[in-house]
Amino acid sequence: MHQTVKNYYGKVLQNSQDLKTNACTTDTKLPPHIRQALANVHETVLSRYYGCGLVAPEGLTGCKILDLGCGSGRDCYVLAQLAGESGHVSGVDMTDEQLAIASQFLDYHQQQFGFKNSNVAFYKGYIENLAELNFAENSFDIIISNCVINLSPDKESVLKQAYRLLKPGGEMYFADVYADRRISPELIDDPILYGECLSGALYWQDFLTIAKQAGFIDPRLVSDRVIKIEQSEIKQKLASINFYSATYRLFKLPKLDSNCEDYGQAVIYNGSIPYNEEQFVLDKHHIIETGKVFPVCGNTWRMLAETRFQPYFQFIGDFSKHYGAFEGCGITLPFAKDEAGAAVAGCC
Repeated sequence: MHQTVKNYYGKVLQNSQDLKTNACTTDTKLPPHIRQALANVHETVLSRYYGCGLVAPEGLTGCKILDLGCGSGRDCYVLAQLAGESGHVSGVDMTDEQLAIASQFLDYHQQQFGFKNSNVAFYKGYIENLAELNFAENSFDIIISNCVINLSPDKESVLKQAYRLLKPGGEMYFADVYADRRISPELIDDPILYGECLSGALYWQDFLTIAKQAGFIDPRLVSDRVIKIEQSEIKQKLASINFYSATYRLFKLPKLDSNCEDYGQAVIYNGSIPYNEEQFVLDKHHIIETGKVFPVCGNTWRMLAETRFQPYFQFIGDFSKHYGAFEGCGITLPFAKDEAGAAVAGCC
């Protein structure tokens, strides 16, 4: 499978126009600061972009970032600008042709950004076996990936490697393709379907399972969209399988509850994260307006209080009293109740 992917992205595809579907494309409306950062990236790097989402989380200044499957380096060069000269971005990829383009323009981008020294480095390696690259454990603030994990033959290992390399409180923020069911082996063996980021996609429930097994206890969905397959031949092969591009954020926080629990907590966002002055979007269900008291579950409280986001919030409450499941998070009391609302005994 590695050789199939290397051939597809190193030899079959020469630029993004060669893609046969829209799975490995990004249709997200880009915010102004991302458009400005992209304007500084060399056009040759931009032409070999095959991502499916926007992997630019908030609060990157000074962060040490790792890009899994960096390709020609587009996202690395964008995040390098947001991290600033005090930050650093490392990109890992297994495809020689892509890495050659990424490395060719290191000096160009250093000058374009006005940095005294380059804050980007590229490495050849496999994202399932990052130990070979000798990155230190607990050393990265953020790990990103853009439509690459679906191409890996061992996705569980990728997530475990990422968890090992993240600092406590660090975050994996990545976009990928998911399916609404498990995909048959004959489709997985199709080189075009696999190379187009379709037949290697995880069933979304399986993703949640392996993410939790890797240590990411409470995966948070940031954004998603339906992938519409327009090509009739490919659409026919895939039959009734539905595909989605989705961006998740996973935090390395071992003390998270397995479900959202209510401890009577709340937060107030002070509006000081660059480019996010009016609100902070943790995920699809947590859009926190500046200055407003926002009730949160214990997990959300930790995702803000025990990570790089701590300086940007005020925190109300602690974990001294538990009020049960946090209302509105999909967990309800499973027990029967009498007419007065109290739980009643059942046979099982």
